[in-house]
Amino acid sequence: KNTTGDKQVYNFTGTYPLLFVRNLNPETELKRYFGARAVLGDQRPRQRQRQFHRSTWMTIPKDTWPRFSRPGISMTLLESRDGLQYFTFEHSRDYQQIQFKFLDSVESMDPNNIVALLQMNPYHIDSLLQLSDVCRIQEDQEMARDLIERALYSFECAFHPVCSLTSGTSRLDYLRPENRAFYLAVYKHMMFLERRGCPRTALEYCRLILSLDPDSDPLCMLLLIDFLSLRSREYNFLLRLYQDWEVHRNLSQLPNFAFSVALSHFHLSQEDQTESEERKRLKHKADLLLQDALIMFPGVLMPLLDLCTVQPDAAVSSHDFFGPRSQQSPALAELVSLYVGRTHTLWREGGVLLWLEECVRDVLRRVDAKDPLVEDCQNKRKQRYQSAPLNIHRHVILSEIKEATSTLPLEVTTQSVMGFDPLPPLDSVSLSLQGEPMPQDDLEVAQAGRELNQEVNRLMVAMRDMLANIQFQEPPREDNPDRDEGEWD
Repeated sequence: KNTTGDKQVYNFTGTYPLLFVRNLNPETELKRYFGARAVLGDQRPRQRQRQFHRSTWMTIPKDTWPRFSRPGISMTLLESRDGLQYFTFEHSRDYQQIQFKFLDSVESMDPNNIVALLQMNPYHIDSLLQLSDVCRIQEDQEMARDLIERALYSFECAFHPVCSLTSGTSRLDYLRPENRAFYLAVYKHMMFLERRGCPRTALEYCRLILSLDPDSDPLCMLLLIDFLSLRSREYNFLLRLYQDWEVHRNLSQLPNFAFSVALSHFHLSQEDQTESEERKRLKHKADLLLQDALIMFPGVLMPLLDLCTVQPDAAVSSHDFFGPRSQQSPALAELVSLYVGRTHTLWREGGVLLWLEECVRDVLRRVDAKDPLVEDCQNKRKQRYQSAPLNIHRHVILSEIKEATSTLPLEVTTQSVMGFDPLPPLDSVSLSLQGEPMPQDDLEVAQAGRELNQEVNRLMVAMRDMLANIQFQEPPREDNPDRDEGEWD
């Protein structure tokens, strides 16, 4: 576990390029794939946004949104230290009372109560997050995404004048409940971008989230950043990150980094512009890294091949190294299942599978030859991965990857998990919601919900119709997920 405060490691303005505002706009990436005319069409940019008083870079406000009025969120600069600025969001007393109503609505288990509350308070963050989850479960992806964008806009209008998230020097403590909704809103926005075929933009938001609290990494973005780097073909960025953080964070102990770093070397070795000698060096490095990853995490292979619809040959399937001997602790199984469930599509390319086959055969030869690394890795697996920290469980829940969520321990699966604050830290710093709530008239809220229900439904249908006209396609990729089932021979 890293305990150092080395600025060179954690200051994102040093080793890594700055986050550029244009890279946080998905239109930048979509224009690169399809051209500006295909993305923008005949729309007249920005003219429709005159009702909004502030320019923003995370989201572009829509004229279909309710007129913006400050919901009672502000940002305070707590301190500046060692070139970093520590901020926190704060809630006004009026906002706290809305929060009490929201918690009552959640407890009622009736989404219509949240809809009614949101109609009266259209920029209440937690209501937007929770209703977005409801829409997504009902497969209304456009509405779900729109609600998250509205939440981000509300946050951004509350930013402190000196807060610059793109500089990499702004920090937000996840232990403060008022800050957690911002993390979750950015995370959900990032995942919508990845699903829309904007992995490069999603990678920028992943870096942004990691920069907010790189020491604690409360949403465990280190379990995702490698995937987004590979999806966007930012191989050199991933290798720089691994090189700079390995000493302090032991990234090689994470299955995702062990395999993704090897895969990055392999892809770089296949690029046409790489010189012959350099290609050989990169390929040799990739071979060694993948072999080491398979020896350290043998439990990855069989489920990975299964999801890739590949049947291993008898020499592999009959060898006990990838069978019973690869049994792993529940904590390691959680990490392995998350990695395999998320990244198996990256391994389905023909060239990658052939490379994997070669390395598996080399691993078996090393196992049969009693390579000391095999026993060393076995001992490490027994000593480490005793239990997964809370941020890994939180990440698995947010990922919604079925292969991983099925491995969550009982202490997680038996408790209520709320989408607006999944697995809150046990040592929260402070709460805005202090003292007893002011008396609330439950009948008034219910009556408002009934009266507004018809109008809200009409509004949601209209917004769905409008958003349905915006179509995004997956960018061209080299892998072929529809490839016929293969067999190693």
